[in-house]
Amino acid sequence: MNVLAMSGSLRDGSFNTAALRAAQELAPSGMHITIAEIGDLPLYNDDVRLTGYPAPAGRLRDQIRAADALLIATPEYNYSVSGVLKNAIDWASRPPDQPFAGKPVAILGASTGRFGTARAQYHLRQICVFVDMKPVNRPEVMISLAPERFDADLRLADETSRRLIAELLASLQQWTDQLRK
Repeated sequence: MNVLAMSGSLRDGSFNTAALRAAQELAPSGMHITIAEIGDLPLYNDDVRLTGYPAPAGRLRDQIRAADALLIATPEYNYSVSGVLKNAIDWASRPPDQPFAGKPVAILGASTGRFGTARAQYHLRQICVFVDMKPVNRPEVMISLAPERFDADLRLADETSRRLIAELLASLQQWTDQLRK
């Protein structure tokens, strides 16, 4: 099973990107996770799209289309998803043949605050409804107080968070298989 992962944070020291690297380590047998590059996408502009998708947007759309499932790590900016993540979704979700339709997706997030991206994840789930992604419902993985959960090398050291990510990936695998039937 090929899973395309996206981090909504471009920061070198991103806890969300580090959580995706942990997911790569924790992936169940038969699951391969690739982290997409979304930092090179231009700001969404429909006038540009109407003349043709820029190469980074076309690449992302192709990667989504080829993936069996998606894994999204979202930070929480101003009680919602980051502009970077929203921009990537906007580019990928436009016609023709938007590749999110029917795609299974798992969501996680890490933040320095106590709510662990809860509000951003709920907003992302609303976006999933519109673009017809099929989110995994449980477990919810909201890594709060992230500086305490990752070591100095940005390795996820918190065993509870690691267990929840492993469970989320197992649920994503099962959900993807179920949707294929």
